[in-house]
Formats: sequence, C-alpha cells, structure tokens
Amino acid sequence: MAGSPSCAGRNDHCFPEVITTMTRLLVLPAAVLFCSGATMVYAADSGEKDIAAGGLMDVYYGINFNHPVSRVSQLRNFDVAAGQFSLNMLKLSLERSARPAGFRIDLGFGKAFDIIHGSELSPSAVRNIEQAYVSLKPRGAGGLQLDFGKFVTSAGAEVIETHANWNYSRSILFAWAIPYYHAGLRATAPIGRFTLGTQLTNGWNNVEDNNPGKTLGLTASYSVGPLNWSHTYYAGPEKSGENRGRRHLYDTTLLAGSRRASFYLNFDYGLERGAAAGDAAWYGVAGAARLALNERIALAPRLEWFRDRDGFSTGTPQTLKEFTLTGEYKFAEGYLARLEYRRDWSNKAFFDRGADPACAKSQSTLLAGFVVVFSAR
Repeated sequence: MAGSPSCAGRNDHCFPEVITTMTRLLVLPAAVLFCSGATMVYAADSGEKDIAAGGLMDVYYGINFNHPVSRVSQLRNFDVAAGQFSLNMLKLSLERSARPAGFRIDLGFGKAFDIIHGSELSPSAVRNIEQAYVSLKPRGAGGLQLDFGKFVTSAGAEVIETHANWNYSRSILFAWAIPYYHAGLRATAPIGRFTLGTQLTNGWNNVEDNNPGKTLGLTASYSVGPLNWSHTYYAGPEKSGENRGRRHLYDTTLLAGSRRASFYLNFDYGLERGAAAGDAAWYGVAGAARLALNERIALAPRLEWFRDRDGFSTGTPQTLKEFTLTGEYKFAEGYLARLEYRRDWSNKAFFDRGADPACAKSQSTLLAGFVVVFSAR
C-alpha cells in the first residue's frame, strides 16, 4: 500500500532535496557502471557467464480530465503526476547468479523510488535501493536457494518495473492491497512442477523494523505448459511498537498465454487485526489480457474491482472499479512506448475536480509513457 511523499509547494526548503537529487544523478550511475565494468572484466577473464549489468529509464506525460489543482491523479501508483512531464524511474542493476553464491542489487531514483519507500522509518537511508540481497544455492540441495537482504514482494500480478507489466499504470490491487518489498530471509525450492518457498522478514515495506515481531511468508506456484498458478500468504504484526494484532494477506494469480495472447486473474484478501476501529479488511479481483497484433504492436485491457471495507487501505470506506486500455508500440528491442486510457470509479465522492476536493465519483486519465531497457547480457 502506497504513500506519496512530495516536496510541498516547491519553495526554498526544497533546494537541499534538489542538490541531493542532482548528486544521485551523478553518483549512482557512476558507481554502478564502475562496478559493472569491473564485474564484466572479471566475467570475461574467468569464463563466468552469469554476471550482468542492466537498467531502465521510464518517463511519462499524463492528463487528468478532472483537472485537479494539485496535478495529482488519485489512487495511482507511480504515474501520479498530471499535466507535466515526469521521471518515473531511472534504474541500474547488477546481478550474479547463485552458482553457488551470488547477489543482486538494483539502484535508482525517481518518483517510483520515493513512493516505494514512503513508509520507511529512515527513508533516506534506503530510498535509492530497490533490492539488495546475497544468494546461496548449495550444490546437491535440489535447487534450494537462500536469499538474504532486501527483495521485492512475492505477492501480486504486477511488478515495480513498467516494461515487465502489460499496462503502464499499476492496478489498484498492486497499489492498495499488497506490499512492495521485504527485508529478511527467503528460501525457494523446485519440486517437480511446483516451486515452494518460505520467508521470514521484518514486515511490509520496512528495512528498519517498527516492532520486535517478524512476518512469515509462504509461497507456492504450479506450472504446466503455458499455465502458472501462484499463491502467496503473509502474516505478522505491522503496527509500530507492538506485536498485537497481526496483518494477513492472501494473494493468488492465474496466468496463461502464448506469444500472441495472454491473460491473468489476480485476487487479494487482506485483514488487519486490531485496527483503530476494529478488524479491517480489503479485497479485490483484477483481470487483464495482452494481445500481440504483430511483433511491434500490442493491446492490453484490464478490468478491476476493489473493496476497502473499512477505509484502512485508501483512507475511505469505499468500493472501487477501474478500466484500463493500453496500446504498446515497440520501436526496437528494449525501446517501447505506451498510450493508455484509464477510468476509475468509486461509490463515494472521492476524487478531486478542479479546486474542489473529494467531490467526484470518477476520474479519467490519458497517458503517454516511454521506457528504455538495456542489458549487458
């Protein structure tokens, strides 16, 4: 579930943040590219082929037809800005496959990184690190892999990186039902057509834990031919300073398809025990398809229903629906553009319109996004 940190008013107190951002622009790419170059030289000399550097740049321009004075599109995740050009993400990655030891680190900045770390106790310490973990795959252990560090969540049908999804905008379920990442230990192992896993982490979206308790995660997926069915369950205390009242999340995704046509169904159910007004629940379902018209052009519709019964997730007890239609054009390998129309509905007056807050029951947006993905593989 997302927060949306911003520098209000763009006044003088924002200047240090601008300097910090400019520093990141220079230091992060230089550091990762230096490490990448050294690693690639090592790979060439040693014969290793499992070390790679890569990254992406993701920018967009969005229009909100409610024309809110805040220039913020509500309920969105990452594509929150309206009426302005925006840098969603610039990211660089470095990875070595676990044979038997390895690691992965993803560094970057942009609005997505700010939103991802909105609930951290010390966001400045980790805001530029999407993932950072070491891996161990012991020989003779049947494919068992152990990862220790910070890693993205196993829940959800979508991921943080735009190009790996079918739509540009993220679903309501991605934004308001599930976590982004965890810090701790995870283990996965293939068993026939199944892949089973367990995790022990600090909780939802926190490297620095906010209580002494830990969150347990259980994962399972089944694959046969073009079909994959995955399940994720998380349970643990998430309130600051106390272990009473656990948060539960069950997520399942059914994915099937081919090069030409694919679809998924995603269901989430969340429960927070002992919330301020009693137990709070949120749940919903999303379905999407991707139709490749040819090697360059694809269409991706998405339809979704979400119930925030007690207002724990979005801040308002409401039922939400959204429809999204995305057109994609691939200029070349790693270069793609998306044009997307989306309409959100609520059964409450939730959306801003003009200078009037929370006066509209719907919101329509149009967005053009451009993503460049590069890899040293």
